Amino acid sequence: MSEQPRTDPARRHPVLVAGAGPAGLSAALALRAAGLPAVVLERRTEETVRPGSRAAYLHGASLRELERLSPGLGHEVAGRGLMWATKRSYWAGKEVYTRTYPLLTREGLPPFTSLPQVVTEDLMATACRKAGVEFHWGVQVASAESTPDGVRLTDSTGREWLADYVIAADGSRSVLRSAIDSPLEGPRSRNTFVVVDLEDDPANPMPVERVFHYRHPRVGGRNVLTVPFAGGWRVDLNLLVRDDPERYVSPEGLRRWIPRILPEAYGERVRWVSTYRFAQQVAARFTDAHHRVLLTGEASHLFAPFGARGMNSSIPDAVGAADAVAEALQARDAGAAGAAVARFAAERKEAAMYNRACASGALEHMLAHRPSLWLRQRAAAAVATAGLRAGAWLDSAPYGPKLAARGAARSSY
Repeated sequence: MSEQPRTDPARRHPVLVAGAGPAGLSAALALRAAGLPAVVLERRTEETVRPGSRAAYLHGASLRELERLSPGLGHEVAGRGLMWATKRSYWAGKEVYTRTYPLLTREGLPPFTSLPQVVTEDLMATACRKAGVEFHWGVQVASAESTPDGVRLTDSTGREWLADYVIAADGSRSVLRSAIDSPLEGPRSRNTFVVVDLEDDPANPMPVERVFHYRHPRVGGRNVLTVPFAGGWRVDLNLLVRDDPERYVSPEGLRRWIPRILPEAYGERVRWVSTYRFAQQVAARFTDAHHRVLLTGEASHLFAPFGARGMNSSIPDAVGAADAVAEALQARDAGAAGAAVARFAAERKEAAMYNRACASGALEHMLAHRPSLWLRQRAAAAVATAGLRAGAWLDSAPYGPKLAARGAARSSY
């Protein structure tokens, strides 16, 4: 006879949050702000070293949302980050655009901040604990079943967790997304990107500026983006389709190409390096047929990092999910409850499609696979020093040209 699953003795929960990344932590804060209990299941232990790039760029809207959910949190995150005011773009070594912005504030918060993501997550987790969020670390959700009456999760030890609703913030390999049969749809970039985090070198300080190079002459005409964050620099090197990525991520390779774009000492200050073919994917549906599971963050979408649309869209995803759950729990009947979740799913998928279009526009702007765009870029570079609009258009690549994004959003892509 097989062993019977063990049910969590804490009882059936109104809502569970699967995942303690930025989306899950935001959802937990939003639930507590709405007066609901928040229980978070996270497969990592508290001591687990989090993988991936440590550099994170938070938009002002994200800081304001964090401040609203947990007064003081937005200011604390902003205070730990770095704000750069100048951005530059180059074409084949020639500067084609520069602009310096005043660091205006709104509600006492800066327009953005750039800092290690692990710091942001630690500050959010501390705010969650103060708000009474209950964490269960080392709980790996292995399977899920949604019914008209709720959701049953089973973890890797066989224990069951029961809830009326589940906010899925369990990342790009989401078990919950698989359980509701909502695959990610969309392509990956043809080109590989090398992403490197570098530690600051006080002996070789650099101007605190975001710099984008088209066709950098010292790295064989490849595109390079450098962005400062608190404590270091993030460098994105856009490889050519024919390149072997291993040549650029080995210790010898890093020591060869990094000093060609930054002071030589930075070749020895690598904190982390990886390669990506960036996904541009959105889940087919953001909820299940019974409107009991709500997908958020990387469980629902994957974007290229240009414009920082991944993390910054995960926060409104999570807040929207928490608001929908709060409305559903107070609804007069099942139809009204389902409608609240359905609205969330429709609104956040529309936002994800727009953000994917913007990130796709950025990728296309950088890679210029279409001959018409390649020619337009060369023409813009030729007149950029005399015309601000041409330079601004070239400079928009790391964020995603808005007109290109709107066009992509209207297409079948």
